[in-house]
Order: sequence, then structure tokens, then C-alpha cells
Amino acid sequence: MAWILFGTFIVLILARVPISIAIGTAVVLTFLSSDFSNALQIIPQQMLEGVNKASLTAVPFFIMAGNLMNATGVTERIFAFANALVGHLKAGLAQVNVLSSMIFAGISGAAVADCAGLGAIEIKAMREAGYKPAFAAAITVASSVIGPLIPPSIGLVIYAFLAQQSIERMFLAGLLPGLLVGASLMIYVRVIAGFQDFPTQKRATVKEVTHTAQHGFAALMAPAIILGSIMFGFVTATEAGVLACLYCILLGLWYKELTWKGFMLALSDTAMVTSVIMIIIAFSIAMGWLLAIDQTPQKLAAWTFALTENRNVFLGLLLVFIILVGCVVEGVPAKLILVPTLLPLIDAYGIDRVHFGIIIQLGLLIGIATPPMGIGLYIVSEVGRVPFEKVTLAVLPMLVPLIAVLILLTYVPAVSTFLPDLVLGKQ
Repeated sequence: MAWILFGTFIVLILARVPISIAIGTAVVLTFLSSDFSNALQIIPQQMLEGVNKASLTAVPFFIMAGNLMNATGVTERIFAFANALVGHLKAGLAQVNVLSSMIFAGISGAAVADCAGLGAIEIKAMREAGYKPAFAAAITVASSVIGPLIPPSIGLVIYAFLAQQSIERMFLAGLLPGLLVGASLMIYVRVIAGFQDFPTQKRATVKEVTHTAQHGFAALMAPAIILGSIMFGFVTATEAGVLACLYCILLGLWYKELTWKGFMLALSDTAMVTSVIMIIIAFSIAMGWLLAIDQTPQKLAAWTFALTENRNVFLGLLLVFIILVGCVVEGVPAKLILVPTLLPLIDAYGIDRVHFGIIIQLGLLIGIATPPMGIGLYIVSEVGRVPFEKVTLAVLPMLVPLIAVLILLTYVPAVSTFLPDLVLGKQ
């Protein structure tokens, strides 16, 4: 049964069929070839039960918050503040690009929002300053990986739902890894700046830094308000999504940049993206039911243990597998397919589920900057009007620091588990 399911899915993906249709078709065809073919009503039952979970209500709110950020001029203020802080460094605007992504990550939690929102501003500014368009687009997509790690994060909400972990614990687990990814990219930019002639700009005065901070103070406070309200227990993760949306609307009114047209566009984009995600989740739940009936996780565990019982060797194989999957399947559907299948293995090897969540989150995120299916590459190529091939070649060296951080997170679990254990206590 599993071979029919995955075989059909892979063939459809290679044929460029949309993910939601590919998963649904694979599930239906597998079901029809099974012993349950006469009880087709099981599929909609599993789908409806799967998405009828309170924890998933956080997803549309954080998507909405990211869309509102792009509609209210907040991205421009974040970029201006980051430019005043680090724009004078070697390859300054590249450093600004990374720092802006780290700040924006605390609001939107979506790599796509980063690429499309900040990306348009960053690539334009870097072009005008004299940076090669391909490099500008590449550092934009590489830094967008930070977004879904630093809380709030849509991907971590979905993983928490699948792995039966608290969203708060997953959010805290992603904070340090997200900062590490940002730091690794800034170090990378500084190193290559020593070998290449990047444009420079003069250091901002204290007055200019103060002005940009004051001008964007309300926007810069958004991550602190959202994260602080979660960490100190004032709101749940879902309520934090609502808080983020309300705060973004207030910012838009305060800055006088949120129009009715912009608001409705953000609302319609949110509805479209949420619908696609929920359809994928629903079909993935049905897929998980089929795999459970076929005992695929148990078979996979037995096969893996026969291959190696060494935990470190298993983690190495897991990393390679996740990165390869991330190259051809987007993060959310890949997680929905892999997590239920791999969890029994993770438990058997004694790996903390929170730790594994960060591994799979970053491993699949690297896929957005990796050909052939890297969605981030297509977005920045379109936004920056740079040929896809040139962006792909420029981003390849930037995958080195990202993979280095992934290896560190994999073999040093405390980087992921330290904060949640400190704030929420050990499980």
C-alpha cells in the first residue's frame, strides 16, 4: 500500500501537479486499491477530524499578520532601522538584509512573506547601491530561512500539532537556532567581503539611528510584544496570532498606510493560503491513516534498526534524507507526510521530539533555497527580476553556513531544548 501511495505522489510531483492535488490523488488511488475500497466515506471522515483541532486556528492569524505587515509599511521601517545599525559594515546592505529578516521573523513567521515583502525592498536597495542582482536575490532567499525558525512560526505550529507538543515549547525551541542561522549568514557575508569588492556606505550618525528607531519604534516592538505575551503566559500561541493581527492593524492606522483595499487584499491572500494549507493537512491526515493501517512506520523502524542501531549514524542519515526531500517537496506538505511516519523511529532512538522538530524545520527550510523546487528562489527571481539560473548559482555557497548550523543543531540538542526547559521546565 505504501509503495502505491508514495509512488503515485512522487510521479505527480515530478509532473508538476500542485501539492494539494498530488496528495489527494495519491490517497484516493491508494484507498481504491486497498481492502477498504467499498468504504470511501472514511477519507472525508479522516480529513474533517484531522483539521478540526484548536491548535490549527493559529495558522491563519500568523499568515494574516505577515500580510498586514507588508500592507502597512512596517517592512520599510524595519529595513531603515537595520540599515542605520549595520549598513556601514563591509557588504553593509547584505548584513542589513540578514538583520531585517531576523527582526521581521518575530512578526510574520513565514519565509514567503519575507521573500515577497522585505525582498522587494532589499533587492531594489542593493541593486541601486551597486550589488550584483544575483547576489542580492540570493542573500534575500537565504536569510528568509530565518523567518519560520524565530517565533512565531507557522511551520512550528503545524509540527506541534503533528507531534503532540505544546506550541509554546516549540516556539521557544526555535529562538536560539533562528539567531544562530542569522549569525552564521552575517559571518559568511563578512568573510566573503574580504575577498570581493562590495559597495560601502558611510556610518549612520547617532541622530540617524535614533531617528529610524523612533520612526519605527512601534513596528520594532511587535516581536517583543508577541513573544513576550507568549513567554510570560499572558496569551496562548493562537491568541498571540490574534494579538499580532490587531497590533498590525493598529500600526497601519497609526502610520496612516493601511488602506481598505490593502486590508481586503491581505484578507483574501490569507484566505487563499490558509485554504491550501488546510486542504494539504486534511489529505495528509488521511494519508497518515493509510500508512498506520499498513503499519509503514513499524516496518520503517525495523528496517532502519537492521541498518544501524547507532543514534549518531541515524541522525546523519536523517539529515541527508530531510534535505533531499526539501529539495523537491515544500516544507508544510513534506512535514505532514514525514512527521507521522518518522515519529516512531525518533522515539525508538530516544530523540527528543522538540529537538527533532527543529531539525526537520531547518532541514526542510533549506529546501526553499535549493533547486529544483525551491519556492524562495522562484519568488526572489520574480521580485528581483533576476534569471532563475543566476539566483541558483549565487545561492549555492550560502547553503554552507545553513547546513553547518543544521549539523550543529542535530548533534547538540541543548541548543534547541535549553530555552523551553528553562522557561517551561523539562518534560
